[in-house]
Amino acid sequence: MTKGRIELRFGELKAEDRPALVAFVMAGDPDSETALDIVKALPGAGADVIELGMPFSDPMADGPAVQLAGQRALKAGQTMAKTLDLVRRFRDADGDTPIVLMGYYNPIYSYGNERFLDDAAAAGVDGLIIVDLPPEADDELCLPALARGLNFIRLATPTTDDRRLPAVLANTSGFVYYVSITGITGSAAPDTAKVAAAVGRIKRHTALPVAVGFGVKTAAQAAAIGATADGVVVGSAIVDAVRTSLDEDCRATASTVDAVVGLVRQLRGGIDAARREIAEKAG
Repeated sequence: MTKGRIELRFGELKAEDRPALVAFVMAGDPDSETALDIVKALPGAGADVIELGMPFSDPMADGPAVQLAGQRALKAGQTMAKTLDLVRRFRDADGDTPIVLMGYYNPIYSYGNERFLDDAAAAGVDGLIIVDLPPEADDELCLPALARGLNFIRLATPTTDDRRLPAVLANTSGFVYYVSITGITGSAAPDTAKVAAAVGRIKRHTALPVAVGFGVKTAAQAAAIGATADGVVVGSAIVDAVRTSLDEDCRATASTVDAVVGLVRQLRGGIDAARREIAEKAG
């Protein structure tokens, strides 16, 4: 079986002994063209995997920063068709960087499951994270996605015990997303010791890479998480960098793309510096 972009990217990073930086941005925030410019700039800034949020009016797992990003995108007219077109246009120049669509089931159901999966695969999407679809509903979207070569990436949380974990991992592919805190995105800082223990526990159940997100905002936090995880996911801090760059009418400014690029470079630099320090101490 041919390896997909996600598997290839994590394999490359493992060979380099570097954790992945997974950058989350909201499709269409603050408008479709600026969002495309941001996504195009992410790989050069140091992002290894791109998580692209699908705007939804009732994002129950998201904190204020991501909620506001979704509201800005919807107000600017973002639709599922435009989100898939963003991926398609990104693929015109980048055939290597994995893209994962993250969000909720309702917009997919409204678009039509089969149509969505066909269009996502054709656009160049690599994987899906659907936060409100449990393993018990795998027939609904997960298994049809896998049949089309799309990874279905499941969330594990601090409350996912050893009895529940096998069900969560059963049809998971690409990587496992470990939610480092109990609550909504961006609501608290992760406890790195607890995260390290949780990553170790998950790895006893699967050979898949484990990426850790929720609450990671600074280069120091990213570096600490990256010391034990295969990937570090940063979302709220990035969409907040978008927000603070906008004008009073929430429109993009000349500094919007640069604000995101600067933050992602800081995060990547912090992760890499910490990994070098670990290697030096070990050697």
